[in-house]
Amino acid sequence: MRILREKQIQQFIDLLKKRSSSSIVEDDIQKTVRKIITDVKRQGDRAVKRYTEKFDSIKLRGLAVSQKEIHSAAKKTEKKFLISLKHAAGRIRTFHEHQKERSWQFSGNGITVGQIIRPIDRVGVYVPGGKASYPSTVLMNVIPAQVAGVKEIAMCVPTPGGKIDPYVASAIRLLKVKEVYRIGGAQAVAALAYGTETIRKVDKIAGPGNIFVAVAKKMVFGDVGIDMVAGPSEILIIADKTADPSFIASDLLSQAEHDEMASSILITDSEGLAKTVQTELAKQLKNLKRKEIARKSLRKYGAIIITMNLQNAADIANRIAPEHLEIMTKNPSRILPQIKNAGAIFLGPWTPEPLGDYAAGPNHTLPTGGTARFSSPLGVYDFIKRTSLINATREGFNRLAGTVVTIADVEGLEAHGNTVRVRRGLG
Repeated sequence: MRILREKQIQQFIDLLKKRSSSSIVEDDIQKTVRKIITDVKRQGDRAVKRYTEKFDSIKLRGLAVSQKEIHSAAKKTEKKFLISLKHAAGRIRTFHEHQKERSWQFSGNGITVGQIIRPIDRVGVYVPGGKASYPSTVLMNVIPAQVAGVKEIAMCVPTPGGKIDPYVASAIRLLKVKEVYRIGGAQAVAALAYGTETIRKVDKIAGPGNIFVAVAKKMVFGDVGIDMVAGPSEILIIADKTADPSFIASDLLSQAEHDEMASSILITDSEGLAKTVQTELAKQLKNLKRKEIARKSLRKYGAIIITMNLQNAADIANRIAPEHLEIMTKNPSRILPQIKNAGAIFLGPWTPEPLGDYAAGPNHTLPTGGTARFSSPLGVYDFIKRTSLINATREGFNRLAGTVVTIADVEGLEAHGNTVRVRRGLG
């Protein structure tokens, strides 16, 4: 893992930006995804089944996963897991309950204005499942939609082995999701976006996936809403000499093990800490099951940045705008006000990033690739619609009439002004 000085930072930031953009714009991937979407739009279930057989080696009879199959699979999980799942779900639901918005109105001078808050009618949730089991993704995507009041949730989860994963099934059963389909990839996104004979189209799609899923979500956006286009995982840690190097190393590796494109960064004002963390990384890496993935990630997109002071560390963090930001300093609360751009912030040595992944409560679906500059974590607000409300009395109309006519005339929109003139008897 390279050590960088402040003057070398921009080149590294450029590398991270290139990584984020190139991961979703490969021409051959775009062509493949575009064809899949077109075929699903034209051929419906037939295309979905064909691509599922091609990519997942499963010949499907039907797309739906029955509740009987979900319950049967869920019974295979351990009691310890079910207790942990319920514990995490409870905390996630409590957190998201605090995000609920309410409709409001206010009146004055004959004009009532306001905002109506309604849930989206029908949402599609994508849960990855090709190489691993992700019950936490079920919780993080379904619970905020339920809290928002979404009535219909259609879930797609790939089943490469032909059977739904027991841990995912347990999460589905816990949350009482009734509509589940055994498909994944770009074909699942297309089916949710445009509908097939079996799957009714949704209004919005949420949930992470591989590069094909990310590209597909980007392509269908506009026909349906999407939560975000997620890129490779990221962690950035700001630490001073008081931090425990073993904690830092373990937290950096927690993201590096995701995939070779993941980014793990330490920013510190301590030369000694930087060198000790390097040693600790090598030590912990030896015993990691996914050490080859982590090693490649650290080599290409990992860095230890040594700064003059912690103020500079905060400035660099804001430029990178990481998905996960940990602050391990003597007084993390002093650094916090300086952080403007981050998906989620973890304060102190006892708040490792995986607490947020699984059980703390906040959503783990976070903006990546620097998009924390303008994006937010997935939340209840992603599953609602805001509608403006205006109600004018005759008195209120008269108070605004002159202003409306003046601005409409300046913009050259005569008919706009006429809607007021005819009401004032001037048309």
